[in-house]
Amino acid sequence: MFEHKHPYKPFIPKNTTKLIVGTLPPPRFSNGILKKGDVNFCYESIDGQLWKILNEIFQLNLHFETTDVAIQQRKEFLTKNNIGICDIVESCERKKIDASDVGMENIILRNMLYFLKKYTSVHTLLLTGGNSKMDQKII
Repeated sequence: MFEHKHPYKPFIPKNTTKLIVGTLPPPRFSNGILKKGDVNFCYESIDGQLWKILNEIFQLNLHFETTDVAIQQRKEFLTKNNIGICDIVESCERKKIDASDVGMENIILRNMLYFLKKYTSVHTLLLTGGNSKMDQKII
């Protein structure tokens, strides 16, 4: 059984009004074994679409590489647009090492109510995970 821990703390700027909520990044982010084109930040798998779409819509000219510059670009965009990121899963166990939400077992959730109470300006949740289990232990 593989223990899959979330590698990132929530990124919630002070005036966040919209919060992106998913589950976990692919296991390679937890292991620190990134692919070429991955950025060591939330939703930044080269295989994912979020940042590619945002880059195109907002003409951000983002770097898709494992550098501090690439991370800073994303943080600046999120902060400027009052967007935060706080995935709901802190950790889980997996039999198969993949990024599927369906394969998660023994899930430990982050305490989303704590973050929503702390950041009272949040009025919109943008949910990315469709198969997340919600009946697990909250830490």
